[in-house]
Amino acid sequence: MTAHHSFRKAPERVVDLEAARRRHGAQADRVVTLLTAGDPLADAVVAELDLYGPQARRALDLGLRNGLASLDEQPPTAVAALLKQLEATPSWVDPLMLHRGDVVSLSVPPMWFGLCAITSALSHTYASPATARLLARTGRPTDMAARRLAEAAVWARQTIRPGALLRGRPGYVATVEVRLHHARMRATSLTDWDMGAPGLPIGQLDMARSWLGFTLSAFQALATVGIDISPDEERHLYQYWSYVAHLLGLDDSLHQDVADHVGARRLQDLLDATTPAPDENSTALTAALVDAQARAMAGVPGTDLSEAQLRHLIHSVLQRAFGEEWGDRLGIPGVPAATCLLPLIGRLNREARYWQTYSPTSAAEARRRALEGPGPQLKAAAHPCGASCRRHAGAHLSGVSAA
Repeated sequence: MTAHHSFRKAPERVVDLEAARRRHGAQADRVVTLLTAGDPLADAVVAELDLYGPQARRALDLGLRNGLASLDEQPPTAVAALLKQLEATPSWVDPLMLHRGDVVSLSVPPMWFGLCAITSALSHTYASPATARLLARTGRPTDMAARRLAEAAVWARQTIRPGALLRGRPGYVATVEVRLHHARMRATSLTDWDMGAPGLPIGQLDMARSWLGFTLSAFQALATVGIDISPDEERHLYQYWSYVAHLLGLDDSLHQDVADHVGARRLQDLLDATTPAPDENSTALTAALVDAQARAMAGVPGTDLSEAQLRHLIHSVLQRAFGEEWGDRLGIPGVPAATCLLPLIGRLNREARYWQTYSPTSAAEARRRALEGPGPQLKAAAHPCGASCRRHAGAHLSGVSAA
């Protein structure tokens, strides 16, 4: 979907528009127009849900699960328009890709996917002061952190599974519900939101930042623990997540040309030009997120690192993934090189990943185990082992097999 919006004067949220123009040309001005752009289809559906109540909700739920053509009665106009847009699969989508799922993310051991990918994705989202300010208004960061962490992990797992994004499947429905949740947040915040400086809350640019969180940021974080992907895998990753962006209502101009990490970094650089530095809400949300993740993982049977050690490990991952400058802006403490476990963990994970993908049989087994869910064994990932252990790296070095 491509949103159409008239050009507006650059608000104060644009940090340095001239510098962005020099680096990105006309694309910089295009991004500025999206500062106040929402998702017209989803925004209209939320308005209809409020107007028609249960009738509209039932039509939407049935349409999402069974398709627009399955409805006995004509649904409300906006609900019908949204369902029609969702069911018009773009020509560039490979049906086999949808049946296979996000094979790249599924190749990541669930424990590392949670610790690295989910944590970095949410932290990256919180780096936007507009988003952080809105989320901070909904409750205390410490109270909401565990819930948001769990919700993000469940959604991501639903989204990447084989066949998950086919019409009516759990990932498809959950992704559209995320889209409508964003619309609901916009609707409830507009009554008292200053549109001038921060731009529209949870608008196109903030949604693009969240999308980059689950692609670029997630895999930058995974690379810090030795889970690297090849150029071919990058292309598969962004092809799959471009369809996720379509379902989320992200403007085509923000994701259609992003085919790999290089393209994602260009978009990231452009978004950073329109985003002020993280504020106190950003740092509070990030700190609460790290605490919640460390606490949750320390409570999983088989985890031999303490909550404090896990927090230390997460700080190491985020500092390296975001870089020292952005890590400091988010209030992430630096970790002394002498106590950092990442070099050791990285070496072990690279060996594990090699053996997990050594043959089609081992790769298929790794995917099967990942689909069964997480079972973190940090002891195995954080301590060296001998050659006999390396022969079974998928089962031991990473705690769980790669997917």
